[in-house]
Amino acid sequence: MGASYEPMSLARLATHLVSADTDQIRWKLVWEFLEEYRWEPAETRVALLSDEPGLTEDPRWDALLAAVAEHLLAQADLGPPAWVDARVLRRAWFPAELAIHRADALAWAPAAFRKHGVYLSVHDLAAA
Repeated sequence: MGASYEPMSLARLATHLVSADTDQIRWKLVWEFLEEYRWEPAETRVALLSDEPGLTEDPRWDALLAAVAEHLLAQADLGPPAWVDARVLRRAWFPAELAIHRADALAWAPAAFRKHGVYLSVHDLAAA
């Protein structure tokens, strides 16, 4: 009997981020999580965010996971879990390399991402 499909949870995403060799692969994993999340029925989405993800050994990615959780829960009219409060960057992280994309991220980063110091444009999240 084959294994059944199970969407990636935020906690499982964290373990994949730790084992990924490059940031390029890490971004692909984040986009894959967001895509799977979008396709899940609304009633099962929150379960994908319910378990606290382990630390990734990189504060940038830890803050990103907190921002993703807070952002997606806010879209469901739910408050953030307590664990996100500890994952805030002291120095802003602009994942985009081009200055024009950084300006876009500064203008269009969702509130949850700005709160955690991760400047990623809402357009980048939608395109994922």
